Amino acid sequence: MENTKDLTEHTSRAERKRRDSFGMFDGYDSCSEDTSSSSSSEESEEEVAPLPSSLPIIKNNGQVYTYPDGKSGMATCEMCGMVGVRDAFYSKTKRFCSVSCSRSYSSNSKKASILARLQGKPPTKKAKVLQKQPLVAKLAAYAQYQATLQNQAKTKAAVPVEGFSWGNYINSNSFTAAPVTCFKHAPMGTCWGDISEGVRVEVPNTDCSLPTKVFWIAGIVKLAGYNALLRYEGFENDSSLDFWCNVCGSDIHPVGWCATSGKPLVPPRTIQHKYTNWKAFLVKRLTGAKTLPPDFSQKVSESMQYPFKTSMRVEVVDKTHLCRTRVAVVESVIGGRLRLVYEESEDKTDDFWCHMYSPLIHHIGWSRSIGHRFKRSDITKKQDGHFDAPSHLFMKVKEVDAAGEWFKEGMKLEAIDPLNLSAICVATIRKVLADGYLMIGIDGSEAADGSDWFCYHATSPSIFPVGFCEINMIELTPPRGYAKLPFKWFDYLRETDSIAAPVKLFNKEVPNHGFHVGMKLEAVDLMEPRLVCVATVTRIIHRLLRIHFDGWEDEYDQWVDCESPDLYPVGWCQLTGYQLQPPAPQSSRDSQSSSSKQKKKAKSQQYKGHKKMTSLQLKEELLDGEEYSFLQGASDQESNGSASYYIKQEP
Repeated sequence: MENTKDLTEHTSRAERKRRDSFGMFDGYDSCSEDTSSSSSSEESEEEVAPLPSSLPIIKNNGQVYTYPDGKSGMATCEMCGMVGVRDAFYSKTKRFCSVSCSRSYSSNSKKASILARLQGKPPTKKAKVLQKQPLVAKLAAYAQYQATLQNQAKTKAAVPVEGFSWGNYINSNSFTAAPVTCFKHAPMGTCWGDISEGVRVEVPNTDCSLPTKVFWIAGIVKLAGYNALLRYEGFENDSSLDFWCNVCGSDIHPVGWCATSGKPLVPPRTIQHKYTNWKAFLVKRLTGAKTLPPDFSQKVSESMQYPFKTSMRVEVVDKTHLCRTRVAVVESVIGGRLRLVYEESEDKTDDFWCHMYSPLIHHIGWSRSIGHRFKRSDITKKQDGHFDAPSHLFMKVKEVDAAGEWFKEGMKLEAIDPLNLSAICVATIRKVLADGYLMIGIDGSEAADGSDWFCYHATSPSIFPVGFCEINMIELTPPRGYAKLPFKWFDYLRETDSIAAPVKLFNKEVPNHGFHVGMKLEAVDLMEPRLVCVATVTRIIHRLLRIHFDGWEDEYDQWVDCESPDLYPVGWCQLTGYQLQPPAPQSSRDSQSSSSKQKKKAKSQQYKGHKKMTSLQLKEELLDGEEYSFLQGASDQESNGSASYYIKQEP
């Protein structure tokens, strides 16, 4: 028994002698270097279900609309797929069934069509109706059709798109990515610390033929969001074995982890004979160097815990009627993004994607509390297992004082069009709700029943005072059909007998967000909110970012706030398991470019470029007696600062 104990102690001492304080093996050469076979996994692209040959029957407000075969003299709407009598269609070309479809086409349907072609299943327009239907019916039919397609696609296994790599994309083009600290809502966004180039970490050594998994120290050469370009220690200026890795991944550890975990540190085979004393080399190179905090992996894990759970009930905007909300149930949570299924959807295909901090979702009872329109569910009681999400889980809006001067119905302003996020439009306050909420309508394209009014809070960064676009050199979209071009606010206010909403009522705070023009990121396509795409910041106006989807035409760009929960660092999809949509390939860019040019040519015949007014002219024409000093818009390179849009001159 004593001999056994002595042998055990002797073996343990020998093992401890073989490893130094770094967890590194002495006598590396004695280790076996039998070549181990490497396995490769084949990736396959996600198949997209073919479009159905006919659409289902759609019930809306008690009416039933069917889709019979096409007839002579019929025309197909290129936006929603509805078919009606050709003579009743909108515009000379008879391409759209209504003004709304014409306006929304470029930012919605065409992009979905191109995406379908990229995935090898070009869509067909089979939808047919006997006559032109109301906007509400068209929206309902189109939304249900899209939801069905999306559900079919989601039932298949989501796999990474073959061939796209953030690392290769950034390296080959010398791109810069937005830092993680720009995204406070993302994992580690508020506790990223001073992780930067030069930080040392312990990672698996892939340049080794040992049969067991071994590690080596590497330094961060370049950061791109969560991703880091790493170089093994000892390679100096040799980049031949540099590799990209997600910093928040399970295989990256702080220096010292191997020693405490009993894992071996082994130099890469390529440089194993470069030094005779690797221990002394590491001591010299690591003295004074930075590494990850010891609790880094714990922080990553904690930051990826989300309070929303499946089966929670919420109120969310009705995608078929923007002016109202509906009850929906959380079906899944991925990286803080929620797939919500409307409560009345029996087959769970009628869904909506948004982030848990989105301004589009609220606690049960929110609509009633502020006077917002709400669609009552046909379900009289909660289904088993469903429960209301606690109100404290939702993003809180700033409190406002509506007791004094406040927004009033009929006031004019400028607003991002929720149906075409690339455009900032002339808009009107249609209704003032409680707690600072406003119902906004886009002038010239509103539905008669107000079904496309949209709810913005008074502090929303998506609404702006009259003159914002002019001051910041942004093209303002005039009301549809407005003939007096170039558009001038002064003339329009006089013609419509309206007044501009007071400048001082708008949110003018500009956070030190850290974005710069040209930075890469991952962004939600808000016109198709289940998609997260490779994107670029192309303009910065105070806190407003112009997001361009790489590989797509500029007409698909979207205006997004710098603190939007729909923007993510490079590597977010990989970290959370969400599927990333890569840039469109060159062949598809050429086809969409040709189509886009034809569209823009036709559009240019109807809309002329807007002549810019000077700040002095705008001040004299709009403010009528009140003195304001207009701050010039921040340039595309000036991404930060606390400057406000306008400053009122005190008497």
